[in-house]
Amino acid sequence: MPRTYRLLISCPDAKGIVAAVSSFIASQGGWIAEANHHSDPINHRFYMRYEILANSIPLTIYPFYDLFCDLAQKWNFSWSITDSDIPRRVALLASKQAHCLSDLLYRWRSGDLVMDIPCVISNHEDLRDYVEWHDIPYHCVPVDKSNKEAAFNKMTELLAGHNIDTVVLARYMQILPPDLCQDYVNQVINIHHSFLPSFVGAKPYHQAYERGVKLVGATCHYVTSELDAGPIIEQDVVRVGHHHLPEDMVRLGKDVEKTVLARGLRYHLEDRVIVDGAKTIILD
Repeated sequence: MPRTYRLLISCPDAKGIVAAVSSFIASQGGWIAEANHHSDPINHRFYMRYEILANSIPLTIYPFYDLFCDLAQKWNFSWSITDSDIPRRVALLASKQAHCLSDLLYRWRSGDLVMDIPCVISNHEDLRDYVEWHDIPYHCVPVDKSNKEAAFNKMTELLAGHNIDTVVLARYMQILPPDLCQDYVNQVINIHHSFLPSFVGAKPYHQAYERGVKLVGATCHYVTSELDAGPIIEQDVVRVGHHHLPEDMVRLGKDVEKTVLARGLRYHLEDRVIVDGAKTIILD
């Protein structure tokens, strides 16, 4: 894939935004390879994502950023620009279940998900051999119920030491402390084995069985200090019936979980997500 600069913008809706941004890019010799727009008629907000061919602009990303600031201020943009050639540094966190972790590692090794994985962190030793087979450092940080703070302090040190940009909870069965969530706002991605907001917390498939649901699913969302309430990135479902036992729902759910997590992470890695309050805009 050619190298691009990814420009994300959120702003009050108004006439002329697309023309202004496009004209600015053209004035720098820029070639727009992909364009996505969305206008919200209720909140009167406008969202856009441009991919600009890097070799079409004589400037590097930093001078481009400086020049664009005047236009951004004029239109009251909330905006960011990233370089597709600089992959995010992603820490994968998992406990004992391997289906989401193994799926992400396969997609990473095959080049399907473009990212660096400096480390995997777990509160158990179960997945060490599998992770180290991939030549990725594995850090086991047990969480003592009577002193969780010590474990999360160690985890924070590891994340900082590895210069982590994004944290993915690939079925990591611990609740992160508010301070860690705040340090990585909109950068911690979780897969919840439930079609949120239904069945939050533990054993959602068993809760679903008791309610006789006809659909089970999974939700990929950003983590906040409020349990399972962060902005939703992606969701999917699979149909079930009265003949499906809880273990059947778990099996079917695992397939949905890993697909939804990979899809949500891809949106994040490709800078397709704009967080607006409690929700996200996916510019795919």
